[in-house]
Amino acid sequence: MPESSQRIVSLLPAATEIVAALGLANRLVGRSHECDEPEVVTGLPALTSPRIDPTVSSRGIHDQVSQASGPLFALNVDRLAELEPDLVLTQAACAVCAISEDEVTAAVRNSGVPARVIALSPTTLDDVFRDILTVGEATGRLREAHEVVAGLKRRCDAVALHATAGPTSAIIEWLDPPMAAGNWVPEMVRLAGGRDVLGKEGAYSHWITWAEVTAADPDVVVLIPCGFTLDRVVTEARSPAVWPHLENLRAVREGRAWAIDGHHLFNRPGPRLVDSLEVLAEVLHPEVFSFAATKRFAQRLSEPQ
Repeated sequence: MPESSQRIVSLLPAATEIVAALGLANRLVGRSHECDEPEVVTGLPALTSPRIDPTVSSRGIHDQVSQASGPLFALNVDRLAELEPDLVLTQAACAVCAISEDEVTAAVRNSGVPARVIALSPTTLDDVFRDILTVGEATGRLREAHEVVAGLKRRCDAVALHATAGPTSAIIEWLDPPMAAGNWVPEMVRLAGGRDVLGKEGAYSHWITWAEVTAADPDVVVLIPCGFTLDRVVTEARSPAVWPHLENLRAVREGRAWAIDGHHLFNRPGPRLVDSLEVLAEVLHPEVFSFAATKRFAQRLSEPQ
């Protein structure tokens, strides 16, 4: 099939952004319910839906996931068949964050559509860059993919060059119960001139306690709960379930605690992870960096009124 007529379904927000970065948004014919960037993709049919209520508190979501007896997402196989994609992009990293590779592969097989399935499963920034090249190769845009990756690496290098060794940091990926961010996040902390006191490079995110956060006494606390937009992060941070733990932290008392839109930045392993790195660099070194994304996606935490 001519590459120009290739039909793409992306069931992962990061993959959708990769496709768009390669100049191929016009080839997308379907998306996941969470794919919302670039805005034009929101007009495409959403093929997935959650089987839990994702609008409740982080504790409510945690309890639903813990009690679930089956997959957390549904995929509309009939609609997938109608769209007749040639390429389906999904993920193999986390069955809680998005529909799993096995479910997608089975759905494609059941649809009768001879589509190629590519699953992305990055754990480091280099993995993300390789994913961009993988999608570029699969779509006939490998040259453009190399250009995108080169540009992203230049931005990473610029941050690392100007970010001197600085504050200790705690990056919290879930709030109730708390979880320390892993995967690419500790690497980004290092590039941004910080030292992650809870996460380790090359390790997955892991459950912690607020007592451990207090004992680590980080200079900066950053909240990036998975799937939460900025307003939801702020609301949850100020809730009775979370704020009593936060207010005990020196970073909060000194005005060095931040809420950041995890849904659009840190939790989405695509091109905007570099935006996330830049935001983190500004949070850790406000005297050095200033980025537009910080104003849009980050907010300093203050005491509830």
